[in-house]
Amino acid sequence: MSNFKTIINSEKPVLVDFFATWCGPCKILGPILKEVKDNLGDGISIIKIDVDKNQPLATQYQVRGVPTMILFQNGKQLWRQSGVLQKNEIMKIIVENSNK
Repeated sequence: MSNFKTIINSEKPVLVDFFATWCGPCKILGPILKEVKDNLGDGISIIKIDVDKNQPLATQYQVRGVPTMILFQNGKQLWRQSGVLQKNEIMKIIVENSNK
């Protein structure tokens, strides 16, 4: 939990993917996020949080459905959305909402 706080307090944007192993849309989102990371490289961190293994964290951030993506920078939540988005939408959101 404290490690998570350290990660989201980063100066570079951190996209957190709250997912579940049994979730179909989560499986679709995985490769899309890999492409986003490949495109943005070191400009962003993308971490995946399994809601079944990290329930206190999911509860703290009021994750009701998966997948839910939350964008953080310097510890602040800049954006969040549930569901699958396409790579270009995700990249646009990251660039528009962070200090990139």
